[in-house]
Amino acid sequence: MNSDANATAQEKIKKNVLSRMKRIEGQVRGIQGMIEGGKECEDILVQVRAVRSALQSTNKLILKRYMLKCHAESIEAGDNQEEALEKLINVLTGYVEG
Repeated sequence: MNSDANATAQEKIKKNVLSRMKRIEGQVRGIQGMIEGGKECEDILVQVRAVRSALQSTNKLILKRYMLKCHAESIEAGDNQEEALEKLINVLTGYVEG
């Protein structure tokens, strides 16, 4: 992927992530309202599960952007390949374990 295409992909991901985070923020506020309004616990839990799923999907996009941007920039800058790979592995491992 050339650098222009990479930058375009990164920007699309960034916009997508911001859009998702705003939607998630609205969902969380909705859950707060449900709790304050005394809604059924089952309904609240369904909404919490939806937020958790939305966060996981967003996390995948952020990870993709990391790989497109941060890791690629590290390699382009001529950083130590082993260190760049080790950092990527640590980020991925933290994601998988999280």
